[in-house]
Amino acid sequence: MKGYFITFEGPDGSGKTTQINLLKEYLVNKGHDVIVTREPGGTPISEAIRNIILDTRHKEMNAITEMLLYAAARAQHVAQLIKPALDQGKIVLCDRFVDSSVAYQGVGRNLGIEMIEEINKVALQGIVPDLTLFFDIEPEKGLKRGLGRDRKADRLEQEDISFHKKVYQGFCMLCQRYPERFKRINADADIEEIHCQIIYEIEQLPKYGK
Repeated sequence: MKGYFITFEGPDGSGKTTQINLLKEYLVNKGHDVIVTREPGGTPISEAIRNIILDTRHKEMNAITEMLLYAAARAQHVAQLIKPALDQGKIVLCDRFVDSSVAYQGVGRNLGIEMIEEINKVALQGIVPDLTLFFDIEPEKGLKRGLGRDRKADRLEQEDISFHKKVYQGFCMLCQRYPERFKRINADADIEEIHCQIIYEIEQLPKYGK
């Protein structure tokens, strides 16, 4: 791969979207070709699957069904958008990736980290983020912030706080499991300070700017 793949992870309402847009602007001003995408989503097929997963009418969805739908959306996303963009030398900024499946389904749904990673091997086609930024914020704060934007909670956001605490623990486990790739970002700081934290982490990477 010639390009660069940066993923943004963290609890709901952690401020990832704001920071992705700021980083895109920063990188474009540096002369980089940047694509912003999200999971589940990023392509028409993946967005259609997203609508199924997050629809509040589907409360009866089985945990394994949920996991497989995420993997299916990811397979299309990688094949149609992420891999071609990286092959063309672009920087891809992705709001959530496979680590969210590990945290939400592997830990939150008790399916196990190993199962999620094994199922997703086919979908990923060998794609691993160069850098994963974990937006560290308490689940209660994130949910309060995220749902204070005049919008209704989706199916996963409607889960009780115990589920979201388990998801947070899952992300913390991933930070310990992959310390070279995962970098913690204090998502409780103000917007400019968070942006500076992100730029610092990017500038530490050996491939950056080459």
